[in-house]
Amino acid sequence: MPEKLEVLVDGGKATAGPPLGPALGPLGVNIVEVLKAINEKTKSFEGMKVPVTLVIDPKTKAYTIEVGTPPTSALIMKEIRVEKGSGDAGKTKVGNLTIAQAIRIANMKADAMLAKSLKARVLEVIGTCVSMGLTVDGRPAKEIPRDIKAGKYDKQLAG
Repeated sequence: MPEKLEVLVDGGKATAGPPLGPALGPLGVNIVEVLKAINEKTKSFEGMKVPVTLVIDPKTKAYTIEVGTPPTSALIMKEIRVEKGSGDAGKTKVGNLTIAQAIRIANMKADAMLAKSLKARVLEVIGTCVSMGLTVDGRPAKEIPRDIKAGKYDKQLAG
């Protein structure tokens, strides 16, 4: 029966300390090798917490690593280089996300989002911007979905 470990690690910086080391030790796998593989797979999310699922066969010591994507809000904060959202989204704006950045995040999250089309995924990202207190393309994030639905961004969203 394979062992399944679900942990949150720092992108590209998983260590033998908790939560991984103590969980891996009793399973008899090569901890250094597993950590190296996790860090390789998560290095593009450096500076963010990344959900990782590790499935280990205790008999053969074979393992698979599935890397999730950080929350949309974490990707947005990394993209615009802010520490946290507004706290008062209605009044205080903490940054601006461009449509190009929203598209990049929507593509990173493609596997994790329910929305199937790029347009729908971008709308999801922009919805997160509304609650974080961000502007999109220099305008209130709340106004952008109307423009997207009206076709104003169709050229960029044709991906």
